[in-house]
Amino acid sequence: MKIAFIHYHLRTGGVTTVLRQQVEALLDTCEVLVLTGAPPESAFPCETVHISGLGYDSQDQNRSDPEDIAASITKAIDLKWKSGCDLVHVHNPTLAKNSDFLKILKALQNKKIKLFLQIHDFAEDGRPSVYFSEDEYIQDSHYGVINSRDYNILLKSGLKENGLHKIFNTITPFNLSTKVATTKNLVLYPIRALRRKNIGEAILVSLFFKNNETLAITLPPNSPPDLKSHEEWKAFVEEKNLNVIFEAGLSHEFSELVMSARFLITTSITEGFGFSFLEPWTANKILWGRKLPEICNDFEKKGILLDHLYTRLSVPVEWLGKEKLFMTWRGCIGKACSMFDVIINDTKIKKAFEKLISNQTIDFGLLDEAFQRTVISNVLSYKSNRDRLMYLNPFLLNPGNVSDKETLIKNNMNAVLLNYNKTKYKKNLVDIYSRVIKDNVCHKIDKKVLLSNFLTLEDFSLLKW
Repeated sequence: MKIAFIHYHLRTGGVTTVLRQQVEALLDTCEVLVLTGAPPESAFPCETVHISGLGYDSQDQNRSDPEDIAASITKAIDLKWKSGCDLVHVHNPTLAKNSDFLKILKALQNKKIKLFLQIHDFAEDGRPSVYFSEDEYIQDSHYGVINSRDYNILLKSGLKENGLHKIFNTITPFNLSTKVATTKNLVLYPIRALRRKNIGEAILVSLFFKNNETLAITLPPNSPPDLKSHEEWKAFVEEKNLNVIFEAGLSHEFSELVMSARFLITTSITEGFGFSFLEPWTANKILWGRKLPEICNDFEKKGILLDHLYTRLSVPVEWLGKEKLFMTWRGCIGKACSMFDVIINDTKIKKAFEKLISNQTIDFGLLDEAFQRTVISNVLSYKSNRDRLMYLNPFLLNPGNVSDKETLIKNNMNAVLLNYNKTKYKKNLVDIYSRVIKDNVCHKIDKKVLLSNFLTLEDFSLLKW
């Protein structure tokens, strides 16, 4: 098969890593070409063609006609293969980081090019700034998703089973023979510090570490809202003299940080695929922290044991002020609704809020950074507050501790290596491509239904929206 890939860029990041893994998995089976709006930062395992019109929107750009960009794409494909390609595999096609992207894809579709559209992230999932508010998503093409939650949501939103595919990612195991000198007593949060990674919760949990460990967070964010939050957390940690290191990955090799850590932690409130729930086990490390059931269900069905993770961290509403909390929460909902052009009844909002605080506590992961800092300050100020939080959340009595650690690590490592290896990944990719090439589909996404499945009051977080 001849496969052309399209992505906005090849800069270091999650989707670029997945794209690289796909190319590497296919190299001995398929002929591949990558078309990108920004060239790779380092060597890439196959030929790449830079087409600037595929990149992110920028203020100083001269916009090209989408038809011209589509023509550049087909020209690059025809230069590679005289008879064209079998299909074009497009990453994150529903994000308006390039406001012409859907028009470009539609132009390719009009040229009878088969498209396979893989969604990693939804604009409807708390990303209104990259939402295609007017354009419909591409119809009558095959779609792929990276978890069962998204699969079920898209089925509800109008896609048909024969044109929707699960394409769970593959894992690159850590090299257990890596020699490291354990110079720090570290607990590692191995992520880029985005707001939705819930950095405040990792800091809060670190106050309950039993062995004076230092919490290390690997990388800084890139986007302005995330950067602002990141700098505020750095200032807060310095002011309170907390045992936290930011940007550890800028001065240390990532694999060395992982291998030297006592255990790894996750406090994220939302994930696409959920690498963080799988990769630590291949490093012979415990993962501890917050569990996301709608993401982890896929993993648990494969035999990965995650019952030791918690699903809620309860904090007293009285520490925050009920009225202040409600006004902030309702205001954030109103802002999100206006950006997506939807209306939610105020009575419904009030009922949802009362349900969230029904026992006079609220999940820490639903709070924004200002409220989170209030909670942490209360815990630091009074031992009685610390004790109360442990009473509400018994898992804080011993973070990182699990029963029969070695058995858990062995079970989960084996399950990850068995189910998320490159061989299975390659077979699934090739099988999907065969169906995309063979089967025509007639379906489309109902954007209102799709949004209603993400913009839900039951788990509306001020960090995410």
